[in-house]
Amino acid sequence: MRARDLMTRDPITLPPDTPLPLVARILAERGISGAPVVDADGRLLGMVTESDLIRRLAAPEDAPRSWLVEFFTPAGRQAARYARTHGQTARDVMTTGLVTATEDTPIGVIAQALEERGIRRVPVVRDGRLVGVVARADLIRALMAPEGSLAEDAPDERIRRQLGEAMRGQPWVDAFFIYPEVTDGVVSFRGYCRNDEVKRALRVLAETIPGVKGVEVMVEKPPLPVATG
Repeated sequence: MRARDLMTRDPITLPPDTPLPLVARILAERGISGAPVVDADGRLLGMVTESDLIRRLAAPEDAPRSWLVEFFTPAGRQAARYARTHGQTARDVMTTGLVTATEDTPIGVIAQALEERGIRRVPVVRDGRLVGVVARADLIRALMAPEGSLAEDAPDERIRRQLGEAMRGQPWVDAFFIYPEVTDGVVSFRGYCRNDEVKRALRVLAETIPGVKGVEVMVEKPPLPVATG
C-alpha cells in the first residue's frame, strides 16, 4: 500500500496571508489539528498546526530570556523566533522544512516518519505541488477497515475525486482555497471565492457530476492580508 491509496485528496489548505484568527476558526470548525499552507499555484510552503497557534498565543507570557542566552543565540534564530511568536498570518507562524512524501511512497515509510518525528501528518507532493495528505487517522483507518473497503470507487469518494479533477480544469476556480466535501451524494463547498458568479458556477459544475444529489455553496470572501508597519 502506498500514499496514493490512503491520502486525503484536495485537503483543506491555507493561503499564506490568512490571518491567524481565521486559521484558528478553520481548524476548530473542521475538527483538524493542522493544515498545509500553499501558494496560488498549489506549491507547498509550510504547515500551520495547533502547536504553532498555541506558541503564538503564549508568546506574551514567555519569561524574558537571559542576556547570556541571547548573546550566544545567532541573530537569525532570534529573528525567526520573534516572527513566529508575534506574527499575524499563516506565513509568519507556519512550520517549514516539512517531511513530505510522493504518491508512490510506501505507507510503512510514512508511518515510520510519523512515529520518529512525532508529527501527525505528511504532505504528499508532486513536482513541489500539494496533491494530498496522509495523517495518523488515515493509517488507523487502514488498519481497522475490512480488506477492500477502502476502494476509491465508493460513491462519495468517486464524486469527490471527479469534482476535484473538474475544478482543477477550470481557470476561474481557486482550486486550492475551495474545499469540496461529499456526504451521501450532497456536495458542500467551503473556503473562499471571489464573487457570486464563481459561487453559481461551482453549483453548476457540481451538478454535472453523475450521482450528485444536491449542492451547498458555503464560501466566504478571501481573507485580506494584515497591514504592517
